[in-house]
Amino acid sequence: MSRKLSKNVAKARAAVEPRPYTLTDAVPLLQKIKFAKFDENVDITLRLGVDPRHADQMVRGTVILPHGLGKTKKVAVISTADNQRAAEAAGADIVGGEELVEKIQKENWTDFDALIATPDMMRSIGRLGKVLGPKGLMPNPKTGTVTTDVAAAVKEIKAGKVEFRTDKTALVHVPVGKSSFDAQKLIDNAMTVVSAVVKAKPSASKGKYIKGMYISSTMGPGIALDQSVAELAAKQ
Repeated sequence: MSRKLSKNVAKARAAVEPRPYTLTDAVPLLQKIKFAKFDENVDITLRLGVDPRHADQMVRGTVILPHGLGKTKKVAVISTADNQRAAEAAGADIVGGEELVEKIQKENWTDFDALIATPDMMRSIGRLGKVLGPKGLMPNPKTGTVTTDVAAAVKEIKAGKVEFRTDKTALVHVPVGKSSFDAQKLIDNAMTVVSAVVKAKPSASKGKYIKGMYISSTMGPGIALDQSVAELAAKQ
């Protein structure tokens, strides 16, 4: 790390008090202490009181951000001919059938941000697990990416649909926009994510569910969020 970068990081960290913030205070602070020359991503991280080693405590779902992510996702669709036409009409960037499965398998090709598939193609797509799995691109019915209504799925992703799921350490990381966004748009997106995660609480989870929340930009420090954020989100 260069001396200048280290100085900027230290300055940004020093501006964040060791206390939890409300979203209305955290987001403007995040934007104020920004020092990177590029438009950073903004993410929210939730630490959950679940044990992801147990299937009945996995937290997973999708949510449509009211203000999107500041970029249009590149969407691929693998389906039969009739659905391909519907996907193209809905705005899919890449559409194909078995030939697209072969391209992904033989070339390790993943030049897309999301992959939608119809159920009748999943037998073929199943062999793509080693390519798609590590990148989180494997279609899944739980996230709406395995569906017969490919047009609706394409439109949702283009509108700002994001996926969330717990990792091995019970953390959930979700993008909520860009640092250049209007502060209220970042707040709205973040609240929408927290609300979705709160509603996805598994019945097997006991004790405190939301153990901690942080919002941060790509280069900036994490800013702890107050528990009132989760309480407000639960009422949405």
